[in-house]
Amino acid sequence: MKRCITIGILIVVCFLLQSTVFHYIELAGVVPNLLLILTMSFGLMRGRKEGLLVGFFSGLLVDIYFGQVLGPYAFIYMTLGYGNGFFHRIYYVEDVLLPMFTISVNDFLYNVIIYVFFFMLRNKLDFAEYLIEIILPEMIYTILITLFFYKILVRINLRLKQVKEADTI
Repeated sequence: MKRCITIGILIVVCFLLQSTVFHYIELAGVVPNLLLILTMSFGLMRGRKEGLLVGFFSGLLVDIYFGQVLGPYAFIYMTLGYGNGFFHRIYYVEDVLLPMFTISVNDFLYNVIIYVFFFMLRNKLDFAEYLIEIILPEMIYTILITLFFYKILVRINLRLKQVKEADTI
């Protein structure tokens, strides 16, 4: 129960930071995707089920506040979180390379999916411009923020594991 409450608080805090505070420190017109970092982190650290659930609720929050239809962002985040869960078996706490690689792939896939469903289907076909102005700056900014934010999430995850072990004893 403590884990669910903590994850819920993390989702809300990341959403609030991403949608309010980080708009004041945007670079090149983009903000880092903290909810994607959170989804990726819990998928790597806790497995497919946890990545799927964190991704679903993160995306659902984005759908509720910014979406015109309920579900697309929830599905995208959920799919990425589930996909990250496959790397749970090869994940090590000390390894920084795997999270950096997965967040860059996740951010690229996320933005390509957003482009396809929200721009290309509306006949806005200039992918090169979208790549240069949105995808690459957001990827770089998200990767830089991941270096710091991921360490905080690892500490929270270790604390959750310690609390769970203490409760079972």
